[in-house]
Amino acid sequence: ERGDDGALYAAIGAHLRAEGESGRRAMLACYSAGSRDRLSGLLTEHGAPPIVPAADWPAAAAAPRGAVAAAILGLERGFRAGGVSILSEQDALGDRLARPAARPRRAANFLTEASALSAGDLVVHIDHGIGRYVGLETVDAGGAPHDCLLMLYAGDDKLYLPVENIEMLSRYGGGEAAAALDRLGSANWQARKARLKDRLRDMADALIRTAAERQLRGAARLSVESGLYDEFAARFPFSETEDQDRAIDDCLKDLAGSAPMDRLVCGDVGYGKTEVALRAAFVAAFSGKQTAVVVPTTLLCRQHFATFGERFRGLPTRVAQLSRLVAAKEAGATRAGLADGSIDIVVGTHALLGKSVKFADLGLLVVDEEQRFGVAQKERLKALKADVHVLTLSATPIPRTLQLAVSGVRGLSLIATPPVDRLAVRTFVMPYDPVVVREAILRERHRGGQVFYVCPRIEDLDKVAAEIRRIAPDIRLVAAHGRMSARRLEEAMSAFHDGRYELLLSTSIIESGLDMPRVNTLIVHRADLFGLAQLYQLRGRVGRSKTRAYAYFTVRSEQLLKGAAEKRLAAIQALDALGAGFSLASHDLDIRGAGNLLGEEQSGHIREVGVELYQQLLEDAVREARAGGAEAAGERWSPQIALGMAVLLPEDYVADLGVRLGLYRRLAELETDAETEAFAAELIDRFGPLPDAARNLLALARVKRLCRAAGVERLDAGPKGAVVAFRGANFAAPDKLVAWISRQGAAMRVRPDHCLVVSRPWRREADRLAGATELMAALAALAA
Repeated sequence: ERGDDGALYAAIGAHLRAEGESGRRAMLACYSAGSRDRLSGLLTEHGAPPIVPAADWPAAAAAPRGAVAAAILGLERGFRAGGVSILSEQDALGDRLARPAARPRRAANFLTEASALSAGDLVVHIDHGIGRYVGLETVDAGGAPHDCLLMLYAGDDKLYLPVENIEMLSRYGGGEAAAALDRLGSANWQARKARLKDRLRDMADALIRTAAERQLRGAARLSVESGLYDEFAARFPFSETEDQDRAIDDCLKDLAGSAPMDRLVCGDVGYGKTEVALRAAFVAAFSGKQTAVVVPTTLLCRQHFATFGERFRGLPTRVAQLSRLVAAKEAGATRAGLADGSIDIVVGTHALLGKSVKFADLGLLVVDEEQRFGVAQKERLKALKADVHVLTLSATPIPRTLQLAVSGVRGLSLIATPPVDRLAVRTFVMPYDPVVVREAILRERHRGGQVFYVCPRIEDLDKVAAEIRRIAPDIRLVAAHGRMSARRLEEAMSAFHDGRYELLLSTSIIESGLDMPRVNTLIVHRADLFGLAQLYQLRGRVGRSKTRAYAYFTVRSEQLLKGAAEKRLAAIQALDALGAGFSLASHDLDIRGAGNLLGEEQSGHIREVGVELYQQLLEDAVREARAGGAEAAGERWSPQIALGMAVLLPEDYVADLGVRLGLYRRLAELETDAETEAFAAELIDRFGPLPDAARNLLALARVKRLCRAAGVERLDAGPKGAVVAFRGANFAAPDKLVAWISRQGAAMRVRPDHCLVVSRPWRREADRLAGATELMAALAALAA
């Protein structure tokens, strides 16, 4: 029994000192540099001998006598051998799950990843408007093969887009049936885009003004001493994932700032969002401020109250809860405690938002599963959070919230790394089949687990209960729904939690945040009546341990699914990988649209240009508003480059079409030569030595970057030289360009149409590529 944490660290320090005095070399074995530094700091505070950090075993062995070497070693248990005494982090702090360090990864474009192109999709070209993607075709360009994306426009007009310019394309997204194809060359698209830009500019101004007012209000700076905080963090029984650490650091920085925090932590179900809230609540409590944790359901309130109570046990912090499950007398005492400041942390449902609840000194508001709150409750939340720090937790944020976060108006932290040993939930969408359902229930009982059976309506419960008793008569089941009295609901959930029942038949009351690791089979009745985020949250109630979990989404067999219901179920079945919550929220953004961020409409302007381009234009408008309108955000454009050589990833090099498209998309987003080199190394590692066409494609990516820097809209190069057309027929530094051309003599001249003609003998492809690169580098240097 560890007992008091301070006594524990003092005892470890005394043990290390005794080991050193007995002539042995004392060492600490830690999992990571972070845990080593934290444990070293705690032990030093509690009187341990001097601790010297060491990266590995040789460095630890070379530590001076009398000091304790703290090394990063993968040891679960310590030992004594040959004059050395090693104490492991697990010996000191109890069992902890650790994971190997993850390789640093480049930030991904989540919306793009979640909406990969497939034939037949509606797409948006930033210059030509809405068309239909047909597929990838290899065309002959200047006597050499070139991969192009083929799009069909109104009147069966065709547009071939070179793969190196794929970033000009985005998926149209939701409401495809309502979209009409644009006509190539018509002014309608440009006019529509210009109107939308004006509306977005107004919206961005209002958003920035709202955010600026919040920043100007100011909020209390919240921070605590590292020793106290480290002791609290050491109570977390797992090793933090890299994403979790980053989210916690983001929150602590926001809390310590002068402006009120407004951060969305988006992490998949069971990925450790609650720990982020616990750390933030600790900082607020020990800075003398109150914390309110608002949750959508009584069951989640009950669970969070237990979690917070356990983590703050033994600390001078009072934790209370407020919901309809709490007796009237206790609820009155809680309200009084919040008003006089004797309660530090309160966990509650929308009961916390009542006018009778007053806070003595509220410093932090945590909103869990904010997508479950209605408009009236959100208005009350806005009033509460005028000048306090706000932390929002969600696995599947509503489109509007996600839009605000990815636009940069709110802070966004993503937790995308799964916990150790977590397995993905096997998902089945199928017509209701009593044989399959019976087998699923009995298999779960046979392996000692429990089952959630969820219905969309309370009136369905009795009918479904009778069906379960018919197909599995010996199963012990209990029902739970929101119209039950607080006492009966509490009794039902406690009995199920204690294992007295094998199946819980309920409405979607179990949807939010419940953590019952023994429940590993979920059956949903009439899944087509649930929303996409609801289905995802329901599936997140199972598979929260190391056991493989199963989710069955059943529909009426005689019903043919159509429209949005079919899309929702297709999305939930497709997104069965771990950490798909953000992708799913992006799909929801895709299917529903984000709406006007400041108004009540949900369809908004997104239908006019599609979800991805809308996102891009909004980001541009926000950037422009932040700059005070002084510098307009640059619109996306891509130079047209023709070098008369094969430029593609050959089919015999990368056979899978989807992988090839994904690689083209990634290549288009690379911004530096170093990133291109790393991409080339990855291609060689995955597919083998680069063929000439692939090497040309990578070289072309560099030429394209130089063209952008030089303002070159079109570059045509051949055996006799090159023709260069500048964007808008203008060059950034015309005087420098004229002086440079005059120094080149007869090798260069400017045509009447302002194109630059360069005469060079570039008969070999290698010479042409090197010459074009050198020419663009020189023009980019002049433009800079």
